[in-house]
Amino acid sequence: MAADNNGWVNFSPAAERNQTPVLAKLQTLLKGNETVLEVGSGSGQHAVHFCAAMNGLRWIPSDIAELLPGLEINLNPYVSPTICSPELLDLRDNRWHTGFATVDVIYSANTLHIVSWPEVESLFDGVARLFKPASKLILYGPFRYNGGYTSSGNAEFDLWLKRRNAESGIRDFEKVNELAEKAGLTLSADIDMPANNQLLVWTCK
Repeated sequence: MAADNNGWVNFSPAAERNQTPVLAKLQTLLKGNETVLEVGSGSGQHAVHFCAAMNGLRWIPSDIAELLPGLEINLNPYVSPTICSPELLDLRDNRWHTGFATVDVIYSANTLHIVSWPEVESLFDGVARLFKPASKLILYGPFRYNGGYTSSGNAEFDLWLKRRNAESGIRDFEKVNELAEKAGLTLSADIDMPANNQLLVWTCK
């Protein structure tokens, strides 16, 4: 359990870099009073940064058992009516959604290319069960389009991911969108972000 940057466990330089541009988009996409379930919160940096700027949110951080202790250490000083205590959420368990109530938003950053494809399917299955009309799914990270990469850097990153774990890899937008449509969602935004990433937003019908 590595600590860095003033004692933060599993501190993420990527989260530090992308939190400001992502926040700017979230402020246009959300009213600011939603209940948000974050899948794969990692260090919890996004929860702290976003809720400091949008303090009407109710943010539910979550992660797998291996990462939950570090997340709890990081967020313990920030737990409040805005930031809830972190929850266990493992997409390898197809019944993960049974531990949560209906939410307005599910948010996840840089997770789909890390988890396996069955876990991506598990995410969308749970989304279908937790959403009500007008709920939003917001995903941040790199994606492929029409079988191609949006940059040479993403192509190299995909090779690195697959060498590390054959089940990981940058996902095809079309396949992800197909899962979303089966879950009753409609794509409402596909936003270009820095470093060849996307912010994808689906809305429940």
